[in-house]
Amino acid sequence: MSEESNPTVIIDTSRGAIELEIYVDKSPITAANFLELVESDHYDGLIFHRVIEGFMIQGGGFDRNMNQRMAAKTIKNESFNQVSNVTGTIAMARTPDPDSASAQFFINVADNDFLNANGDQAGYAVFGKVTGGMEVVRDIEQSETANEAGHGDVPVEKTVIHSVEIQ
Repeated sequence: MSEESNPTVIIDTSRGAIELEIYVDKSPITAANFLELVESDHYDGLIFHRVIEGFMIQGGGFDRNMNQRMAAKTIKNESFNQVSNVTGTIAMARTPDPDSASAQFFINVADNDFLNANGDQAGYAVFGKVTGGMEVVRDIEQSETANEAGHGDVPVEKTVIHSVEIQ
């Protein structure tokens, strides 16, 4: 993978494929962490476990039985990189601690400016964008949701991530 070009990643789901451009140029720490997780098959068999229509779809942390799969490390927040949480971008989920992102990610299905860094307030680090399969993202967004295993907004019909591959 050359420094001049951002890699393409394919998320193969039970509803179809989502193609992403990963911003190694704009979000190097976050991109490297995501690509390491892809190469270690971290995401295989996990689901999109949190879906909020008009906001985002989130995955990368739970299997279909809502058992959490933890990543080995957390990373420094790169939300000050001036890349906005707009429709079709992928960003890292985190706790209230800005430097707590590890493996969970979300795809914005709307322009979510309130998730961007603001002044010295950290936001949610965008590290890529959907370049194909936005219709799959929209299909997942339309999922009926319920509460499950102490979590809200969990799709009733699970969308499984079969594999994530670097092209």
